[in-house]
Amino acid sequence: MHSNHATTEMAPASDQAAVLDGLLRTRFSCRAYRDEPVPRATIEAALAMAQSTPSWCNTQPWQLAIVSGDALRRLTTDLVAAASGETPPESSDFPFPAAYVGDYRERRKVCGVQLYQSLGITRDDRARAREQTLENFRCFGAPHLAIVTTDVELGFYGGVDCGLYLMSFMLALRAHGVDSIAQAALASHPDTLRRHVSLDPSRRIVCGVSFGIGDLAHPVNSYRTGRAALDQVVSWSE
Repeated sequence: MHSNHATTEMAPASDQAAVLDGLLRTRFSCRAYRDEPVPRATIEAALAMAQSTPSWCNTQPWQLAIVSGDALRRLTTDLVAAASGETPPESSDFPFPAAYVGDYRERRKVCGVQLYQSLGITRDDRARAREQTLENFRCFGAPHLAIVTTDVELGFYGGVDCGLYLMSFMLALRAHGVDSIAQAALASHPDTLRRHVSLDPSRRIVCGVSFGIGDLAHPVNSYRTGRAALDQVVSWSE
């Protein structure tokens, strides 16, 4: 009988769990990077690992446009201009959250407080807060950006599959010593992105992933966000 899964010798379950736990716990949203490009072979190895991501009916809707070097510098210059209101407003391919309420609002608030405290930005320092917001559109100084897209015909679940892929990709990067941050903010300027990368008209932009070797000495990378307890997110029926 033919199988579509390759047979490999598996490490003990406890060892596999420890490896995955280590990757999950050491991955973080990196907001400062060293000026050091990641070798192409390393990026391709992480991409190959991420291709094992499951998807609905094995559709594999994700596609990536990876931008580096001078091309990335030109793109981030235009993104900052767009985010600064120097160009006409743009609408994301997918709607952003209508509101943050309850626990979602509180978690978002705590995350923002941690960010600003790490940089010594006070609540009334609007200029520095604005400048830090623009770092999103500079890709936080990362040497590489992956623009993640799905197919318009696959709708909501194409985006869900891309979400699964995103985690696989970021964990694969971490396994190779590369840090990253997923950025929905970049998707708020799809026209700007399309001027710099060639995307088929059927593609819809989900988000960007900036990645590189993290500058772990930078204060912005000193904090970690918390996670909800299991009893807040899981219910059981038996």
